[in-house]
Amino acid sequence: MAAIDLNSDLGEGYGAWRMGQDEAMLAIVSSANIACGFHAGDPAGIYNTVKAAAAKGVAVGAHVSYPDRVGFGRRDMDVAPEQLFTDTIYQIGALKGIAAAAGTKVTYVKPHGALYNRIAWDAKQGQAVIDAILAIDPKLVLMGLANAPILDLARKAGLKVVAEAFADRAYTPKGELVSRREPGSVLHDKNEIADRMLRLARTGTLAAIDGSAIEISAQSICVHGDSPGAVEIAQTIRLRFEAEGVAITPFAAGA
Repeated sequence: MAAIDLNSDLGEGYGAWRMGQDEAMLAIVSSANIACGFHAGDPAGIYNTVKAAAAKGVAVGAHVSYPDRVGFGRRDMDVAPEQLFTDTIYQIGALKGIAAAAGTKVTYVKPHGALYNRIAWDAKQGQAVIDAILAIDPKLVLMGLANAPILDLARKAGLKVVAEAFADRAYTPKGELVSRREPGSVLHDKNEIADRMLRLARTGTLAAIDGSAIEISAQSICVHGDSPGAVEIAQTIRLRFEAEGVAITPFAAGA
């Protein structure tokens, strides 16, 4: 693979409380998943992050979530499809307005946290998110977990999709993310992570948590902005890729 996208979850601060280092990450990544207010983010912080992304030529994506500020969007919710449909439209619409004011546009949608994990395999909730994207802007790209059924479901509905792998998360032998409740689910060694991602870009494979090789066909790599050492991890990946001739570019440019 000669080029790949590098993304991170940004705009997740609220008032005086700050999450992550958005400015530093925006100098490294090619795409930014911007909180839309349901799991994190306030209007001023979201606007400032979008504006900074536009200034650096970073693609902007809507990081839609369950309505779960207390749980940071990481608690599973049995939301009715009708509610999820309108919640998703609301969040994308809010970010589209902010992006227009900041001189840029939203080019993709990436569900956050528990919603991301749920719709990867739950066709009912997945279809609600897909229908919401189609209703508000069918040109938007849906970012989802590589090898998960949600990608085929979205393609069949007419959406463009991009498959994503996680730099700082461990995988099961089935290609699913190891639950954050399990030991070893989050990776921290920046050099080990960079080695894993270079292997992914070159061969389309990763080592699962048990050491077995799994196939992961991905066009984008995520570094969680709230992970300890996130900036150093993202920077190490970028430098390793550049040294090995793998370009970091936004997948959604011009979408």
